[in-house]
Amino acid sequence: MKQTVVVVVVVVVVVVVVEVVVVVVVVVVVVVVVAVAAVAVVAVAVVAVVAVVVGIAVAVVVVVVVIVVVVVVVVVY
Repeated sequence: MKQTVVVVVVVVVVVVVVEVVVVVVVVVVVVVVVAVAAVAVVAVAVVAVVAVVVGIAVAVVVVVVVIVVVVVVVVVY
């Protein structure tokens, strides 16, 4: 009888430990996935902001070049 109780207790303890380990692993995986997703979102946002800034800079340069060309043409002619 004692052996049966010991076996049952050992089995219960092993099952509980395995379940805790599985839950911890799942939580860690979820946290890592969320963190990676957050980093990816931030990276995409940074790339978008840089693209907008570069686009604005290019537009400004184009406008300045056009103004300079117009002024030069007007002055020359």
